[in-house]
Amino acid sequence: VSGNPGSTSRDETIAQLQVARDRGLPERLLMLAEYRGQLTEFAKSSPEHARISEGDLRRVENSYKALLGRFQALTTETLWTKLSAHEKELRAKLKAKPALQKEHGAAWEQLAKAVAEFTPRRFEYGYVEGSPRGAGAFNSRLYQIARTLVRGTEELPKPNDQRLKEFGDSKLPAVKQSLFSKAPIYDDLEVLELTFSLTKMRQDLGTDSAFVKKILGKKSPEDLAKELVAGSKLRDVELRQKLWADGKGKDSVRASDDAMIKLVLLTDPDARATRKWYEDSIEAPEKKASESIARARFALEGTKSYPDATFTLRLSYGAVKGWQEGDHFVKPLTEIAGAFDRATGREPFELPQSWIKASEEKRLNGTVPFNLASTNDIIGGNSGSPVFNKDLQITGLIFDGNIESLGGEYGFDESVNRAVAVTQSALVEALDHVYGAKRIVNELKPAGAPGAGQK
Repeated sequence: VSGNPGSTSRDETIAQLQVARDRGLPERLLMLAEYRGQLTEFAKSSPEHARISEGDLRRVENSYKALLGRFQALTTETLWTKLSAHEKELRAKLKAKPALQKEHGAAWEQLAKAVAEFTPRRFEYGYVEGSPRGAGAFNSRLYQIARTLVRGTEELPKPNDQRLKEFGDSKLPAVKQSLFSKAPIYDDLEVLELTFSLTKMRQDLGTDSAFVKKILGKKSPEDLAKELVAGSKLRDVELRQKLWADGKGKDSVRASDDAMIKLVLLTDPDARATRKWYEDSIEAPEKKASESIARARFALEGTKSYPDATFTLRLSYGAVKGWQEGDHFVKPLTEIAGAFDRATGREPFELPQSWIKASEEKRLNGTVPFNLASTNDIIGGNSGSPVFNKDLQITGLIFDGNIESLGGEYGFDESVNRAVAVTQSALVEALDHVYGAKRIVNELKPAGAPGAGQK
């Protein structure tokens, strides 16, 4: 498999993984489960609500599945024992080499110190500052637009190396593409999501939190959410462009009476202060210590292990192979007929009518291999990666992994971790006999192959 895996946490220390196992992952899973429930009820209330919330619901489902897999991996005794033993072995080897120990030995304690300092303030950082794309307390597309306008017009007049990293010159095309997107914004969905995030903020930070009081005052989360959504005009792309003014609209933005912009201006001093604390006191020491541990690992183990994924190009070698799941063996290949065997006519096992028609008209060959499982080490970011056989022929495209592969965030276990790809034969079969894409099929099939050249 040739591709660009996104990120893994295989080089994190036990101190970091313990916080993820005991706090970060369980807290995130509980929040996602509650959020999924609210979105599901919202979708059931009307066909229109189902349509506009479908994308968000799918993203939540995907996130929940991924994080649950990680949590299950970290709570599996065998993996935890393996990770703990490897760290102890590495540190023991380091102590046996005084020069290396002097240079890198304190890194684990430095990392543990940063983790311990961050843990009691994790909710503060998560809700007040959150990610560069929008603080956790304000799950709203309108709020994210307002924040980009406020922060962007504040940052762009500064030299490139002094800006917040998300407004660096290399990031600006993506910033503007998102800011000026014409994707529709739905008020009902905005109110639901903003109400939920404000409610969680009050719950986790506490009713007596100064930040919570500043935001909510005497209002309920739902009342404030409705007021903010109704009081914003940022659905208008032309207005966003005017306020942005190629990044020079700071005065216009600050003079705006838009409710979301005013909220960002109210919260941004707190958010920037929290972010500075995090970057200086947590992120910087963590990076320094992690780099020191990585150098120690390389000095002791050489190229025996590879670094965490960073979206850089990787090659992974594996074999087509099934695995044992509970009391049954999962075969490495499925067939097109299997999709129809499982189909119920209802989500999530509802097949498109085009496939049903192709099957009824006997156009599809049900024995064609559909998906294949292999021992390739993949992770999020590998979707769309080509799968080659030993003769460098493309045999499929990666699109997923089995449930056990989600634990690949922390380590690879060849006995159960499997990459899952759709086979090239299934792609050709569908293009040819479901979608009638004869021209594309002719391009894909080599000259002389059965069916090549047909109109």
